[in-house]
Amino acid sequence: MPPPDDIHSEEFLRLLMRRQLRLSISIAAVFGTLLFGLPLANYFAPEFMAQRIGGFTLSWLILGVLFFILVWILSWIFIRRSTELENREGRSSK
Repeated sequence: MPPPDDIHSEEFLRLLMRRQLRLSISIAAVFGTLLFGLPLANYFAPEFMAQRIGGFTLSWLILGVLFFILVWILSWIFIRRSTELENREGRSSK
């Protein structure tokens, strides 16, 4: 049986997976809010979303440009924090 502070122990992996799951759920919640927020904003505030910015309506600007930028930012945050979690757990187990 491996020592309890072994980096490959069941307890270590379970803790790391639980923290990764918490991170995944939080990023998914932000993404879901963005994904469902645009249609809701179009439904509840059509005049606001119909404003023209740079030749586009606000809803098309968000959908066509800003949405991709926000997805890239969320992906970058997820990868960075996931790597930090793994490194922190690795350091704490030594």
